[in-house]
Amino acid sequence: MSDEIEVAGAAPEAEGRGPGGRGRGRGGDRGRGGNDRRGGERGQRRGREASGEPAGEELIEKLVHINRVSKTVKGGKRFGFAALVVVGDGKGRVGFGHGKAREVPEAIAKATAAAKKAMIRVPLRDGRTLHHDGFGHFGAGKVYVRSATQGTGIIAGGPMRAVFESLGVADVVTKSVGTNNPYNMIRATFAALNGQVSPKSVAQRRGKKVADLLARRGDISAKVAEADAEAVA
Repeated sequence: MSDEIEVAGAAPEAEGRGPGGRGRGRGGDRGRGGNDRRGGERGQRRGREASGEPAGEELIEKLVHINRVSKTVKGGKRFGFAALVVVGDGKGRVGFGHGKAREVPEAIAKATAAAKKAMIRVPLRDGRTLHHDGFGHFGAGKVYVRSATQGTGIIAGGPMRAVFESLGVADVVTKSVGTNNPYNMIRATFAALNGQVSPKSVAQRRGKKVADLLARRGDISAKVAEADAEAVA
């Protein structure tokens, strides 16, 4: 009887320890797994904030140029790649960046991250073209940009086309003079875009109405100027 009592008393203790131990182990695993997932989400969110990319925003990424370079070292040559990428949201924001790495995907990833951090906002007229003509230059590259009527399309070539497609411009006429270096052409194009101003910002700076500024152009009537001013506002 004593043996049976001792065994019967020990069984509940073993059963209590077993499920309890397993329960603690599973609970701990679930807890650690949840923390890992939360940590991963926080890391992705911090990465988007650091790159300047709003959460849930789809960006247009265009690879403009890849340059392969080599360095002669003892025992052979060491190859590397440099990528030039343009990134935009198609709604008036665009940026460019370049990155270097031993492999092409890594170079593109670095260039894309740099482009997202350096995005600028360009005012667009009716969301399709520029407000006025502009000029930009960098080094030996010179770029002329002109606003165009609806239906003109993007008249640009090479790296400049990638910039305007990512920016969201549908009608523009451009001309590049001096060099065909993609880096200089991209920088000259961004210099021209940085000089773009909207009538609304000029009116606020000068303390006037947008209709007054548009009416002084002389090529439109007062009614058309007022209608354009309402559209800009």
